[in-house]
Amino acid sequence: MAGSITPAIVAEGVAAAYGDQLIWRNASFTVNTGEFVAVLGPNGSGKSTLLRLLLGLQPPAAGNLLVLGEHPHRGNPEIGYVPQRRNIDRDLPVRGRDFVHLGIDGNRWGVALGNTAGNHRRVNQAITSVEAQAYAGRPIGRLSGGEQQRLLLAQALAGRPQMLLLDEPLASLDLRNQIVIAELVAELARANGLTVLLIAHDINPLLPIVDRVLYVAHGGLAIGKPAEVITTEQLSRLYDAPIEVLQDSHGHMFVVGLEAESAHHDA
Repeated sequence: MAGSITPAIVAEGVAAAYGDQLIWRNASFTVNTGEFVAVLGPNGSGKSTLLRLLLGLQPPAAGNLLVLGEHPHRGNPEIGYVPQRRNIDRDLPVRGRDFVHLGIDGNRWGVALGNTAGNHRRVNQAITSVEAQAYAGRPIGRLSGGEQQRLLLAQALAGRPQMLLLDEPLASLDLRNQIVIAELVAELARANGLTVLLIAHDINPLLPIVDRVLYVAHGGLAIGKPAEVITTEQLSRLYDAPIEVLQDSHGHMFVVGLEAESAHHDA
C-alpha cells in the first residue's frame, strides 16, 4: 500500500502541550508517502492534538516537524481534513453538493471564486469518488450518518490534497458502515496516492487495510506494523485496560475489550 519511501511526515523529538501541561514528548517517526496509518490510543492521550500539530493549528512545544516537506501551517491546501463528526441539525437547508463545495471555497458561502466551471467539475468528481451522487442534492441534515460521512470525505477530497487527516470518521456508525467507509478511504488513498492518518478507537474495521499503526499513550508516540502493535500485551498496556487480541482459523485478528473506549471522543 505504501507508495514510496519519501517521507510525507517527519517528526524529530516533537512534544505537544496544552499551555504548561505536557501531553506527550520525544516523538520521532516518519510516515511515508502513500501510507495508510491508523492512530490509536486511550481517551485524552493526545491523538487529536497530533492532527492539530500537522494542520499547523498549534505549534510543537519542542522538536522539529515537517509535513509534505514544509513546517506545518494553517490552511495548507495539500491536506484534506475530516474533523470529528458532530450531529448535524436535521433542519439545516444546505445541500450535500454545496457542503462539498466548501472544500474548495472554505467558508465563503455563496461567493463564486476562480474557475466556477472547473470548481463544479471538481465537486462532481469528489461526489462521484465517494459514490454519493444519489443524495448529493438533498439537505445534508436529512441524510444518514454513513451518507454524511461520505460527503465529509468528498469535501476533503474536493481540494485535491496529497494527505488526508481523519479524526474518528468511523465513530457513531454501525459496523457495516464502519467497514464500508474504511474500505472506501483505502480505495481513495490507493487511487490518488494519498497519505492517510486516521484516528480510531476500534481497530477491527481497519486491520485488513492499514500499513502501520501509530499509537499515542503514556506521554509518548510509537509506530509499527499491525502485527507488532496489535497484541494483547501491547494494547492492554496502551489502554491500561484488559484487551484481548484473538485470531481465527484464517489468520484474521479481532480485538476484544475496546467497546467502552469507543463510546467516547478523544481530547
